[in-house]
Amino acid sequence: MENVLLYVIIALGISIVLNIFLKKLGVSQIIGYIFTGTIIVYAFGLRDVTDSHTLEMVGEFGIVFLMFTIGLEISLAKMNTMRKEIFGNGVMQVGFTAVVAYLIGHYAFALDEKSSIIIALAFGLSSTAVVLSYLKSTKEIYTPYGQRATGILIFQDIAVIPILILISFLMSDGEQSLFDIMSHTLMSAVVVIGLLFVVGKRVMTWLLHFSASSELDELFMGSVLFIVVSASLLANYMGFTYSLGAFVAGMIIAETKYHHKVEVDISPFKDILLGTFFVTVGMKIDVAFFMDNLFLIVGLFTMILLLKTGIMFALLRLSSSSSVALKTALSLSQVGEFSFVIFAVAGAGGLLDEELASLLVLIVIFSMVLTPFFIIRINAVVDALIKEKDFTTDMTPLAKRRDHVIVCGYSVVGKFVTKHLEEIDAPYVVVDNSHKHVSEALADGIEAYLGDASKLPILEALHIENAAAIIVTLDNMEKKRLICEAVLKHSKDVNLIVKVISLEEKEELKDLGITTIVDGKVEVARVLVERMMTCQLHYK
Repeated sequence: MENVLLYVIIALGISIVLNIFLKKLGVSQIIGYIFTGTIIVYAFGLRDVTDSHTLEMVGEFGIVFLMFTIGLEISLAKMNTMRKEIFGNGVMQVGFTAVVAYLIGHYAFALDEKSSIIIALAFGLSSTAVVLSYLKSTKEIYTPYGQRATGILIFQDIAVIPILILISFLMSDGEQSLFDIMSHTLMSAVVVIGLLFVVGKRVMTWLLHFSASSELDELFMGSVLFIVVSASLLANYMGFTYSLGAFVAGMIIAETKYHHKVEVDISPFKDILLGTFFVTVGMKIDVAFFMDNLFLIVGLFTMILLLKTGIMFALLRLSSSSSVALKTALSLSQVGEFSFVIFAVAGAGGLLDEELASLLVLIVIFSMVLTPFFIIRINAVVDALIKEKDFTTDMTPLAKRRDHVIVCGYSVVGKFVTKHLEEIDAPYVVVDNSHKHVSEALADGIEAYLGDASKLPILEALHIENAAAIIVTLDNMEKKRLICEAVLKHSKDVNLIVKVISLEEKEELKDLGITTIVDGKVEVARVLVERMMTCQLHYK
């Protein structure tokens, strides 16, 4: 295609101008990218290239890098702790939504069985790109509703694989049995996971160590890009989505000490490519067809939004407060970008009528355009509808508190710390990112709050600058360092006291300038000698 560079430069200029203007209005930059794509197509008559495979590939890699950064935050250990959100809430949300959508499509709209199944499964998915971008940028990913939304989105992205397998089976016309397709997919999954976790983990760790020790930023960045693209291509070659390979690669790196540096370095590439993805979304908007079917599109979108919100709220209300359940349901009420893939594959295979496929694509785009406007107002909407406050996350009582102690973590050591603070009658509060630990603290009659103390919004809500001391009792070294870095960045003069369990941990923290580091083994040795001396005195 001629003048490609000219179109790219013009698109870049339009997106910059649009986003500067939208930023002043408080509108998400996602809208600017989508409108940029539409403007470019109609300004230069590029409707014939909107289905370009190369263009779709470039846009898809925005999702790839987004999934990679999600993987960086979801290690195997964290996925295990989030199994309820991922596999419990996720399975129920996708399953119930798909069943209800199928019944409506097949019986209310008289669609054939195959079309109804495909549409139902596609509408069960939400927008990872829009929702997670918002949750990460506002730090709400660490709130209870943000954790639930993230878990469900991760399951939805995993669910894309069996959905595409099912579509392949529906297109096979009996050439392959479902058993053959499933067994082939299972074998491929074992190979991909085996290569990435067994061989890939060693290669990734070595490569990151080698490039980091070279002290050349461009070499480290090149190594990260190589890992992401290689894992994505391997997954695609084995029949899975590119983003799954990137997600698994992110999970592997999350187990290494380089994941924080990787996350920071990869961010510009992720944001640029994600912007490119939304530009390609905008390029698919057929304005004439949209105007002709405006009321139908708006009506169907409204029905989908209410349907998904109602189903998710009812399911989540079983295990969450009304406020958290409604926020999660509203944040995931839109239709996701992976629906494009499902509709494209189904349309190419003749499973969907061409006009119906075009209508469905416009519903998805309309949903993604409205979501950034809607999602930023979720808190205000829910607070207006539901007057209850989640006292475990409402830290407003701490605004006027002075000279208190903030205890980070309520596991074994944290419980002993609070016991001794009570003995000396010192005022304190507990903050922990575990629902279980916060519930235990509340059951013990302790003022406790749910939150991640390594995140700036939580530290600001805790008003740590007014505290007499902050005691970090966690065992996890990685989390411990994150909290210390965040606390010291927020307030240099804070009295920070940290527990370590080894000289190695003490060495890792010595560069931060922490007020007091308490080595558990050293303190045990000191107490043992003190007890020995006491015994001798008594003996004498």
